[in-house]
Amino acid sequence: MDSANSHVVAVKPLSRSVHTNKPLTSLFKKSVRRKCYAFTGAHEIFRPEMWKAALTELTATASLMFTLTTSIVSCLDSHGTDPKLLVPFAVFMIVFLFLLVTVPLSGGHMSPVFTFIGALKGVVTLTRALIYVLAQIIGSIIGFFILKCVIDPKLAYTYSLGGCAIDGQKVSFGIKPQNALLVEFACTFVVLFVGVTLAFDKKRSRALGLPMVCLVVAGATALAVFVSITVTGRAGYAGVGLNPARCLGPALLHGGPLWHGHWVFWLGPFLACMVYYLLSMNLPKEDLVWLEEEHDVFDTSFSKNLPEQCNAGFQLQV
Repeated sequence: MDSANSHVVAVKPLSRSVHTNKPLTSLFKKSVRRKCYAFTGAHEIFRPEMWKAALTELTATASLMFTLTTSIVSCLDSHGTDPKLLVPFAVFMIVFLFLLVTVPLSGGHMSPVFTFIGALKGVVTLTRALIYVLAQIIGSIIGFFILKCVIDPKLAYTYSLGGCAIDGQKVSFGIKPQNALLVEFACTFVVLFVGVTLAFDKKRSRALGLPMVCLVVAGATALAVFVSITVTGRAGYAGVGLNPARCLGPALLHGGPLWHGHWVFWLGPFLACMVYYLLSMNLPKEDLVWLEEEHDVFDTSFSKNLPEQCNAGFQLQV
């Protein structure tokens, strides 16, 4: 009987432990699942607002590709003294208008570059970022397909459907892929450092307002385009891409020289995003605090106006 009783006593806590472990295991699984959903943002798949925002990205990207490319081709085909100088102004005006409309709706990415850096900075989830990039690629294909249907075939051949080319229609023209990669990296980094630093700063964005933020981002984009088409001075180089989706659309529809060095327009922005992300982690979190009174660094008379304790400490350090 003692052995039986001991057996019963031994079984009871064992059964209790089994019953208590089941809810602990289920709670652990639920917590892991929630963390996974929070990290990847998989829960956004079931949110209609996310799909509406993705549709906005698709529509905005298609419209941007069509209007921007037609404007650039029109500027280049004009008979002005230097038609390339008109391109940055066209880029600035069009990008500013599209940002002003789409930023409140979907964030106004319209480029895998902004979506990727947004995912790195935690502004958008990984799931939303993937869907945004897919929408941007589809939008680019739609925009350039419409352009291909309406543009003059001669202009489409001359300007490679407005795509991203590094050597034009002849291999002897343009620049080398490594040089194009360097330009793509540098110009994309400038846009990120000038535009994204302000756009992702909630405090300063609210203080300046939406129009001013869009103005800065559009200005940085136009500046990068201006630098890329003037510094290189090569006839076959179409300038910086700044948007891999914009480069993929005409490459699929037009082909030819657009596939030569196409990897440059993906690798360059990717490297720029990574470098900018590492740099942004070390940027000051607070605004710069200025001294209340100005003084000359070579003028020692300012030490006389300091409190006695500070003045004594200054003399001891000297």
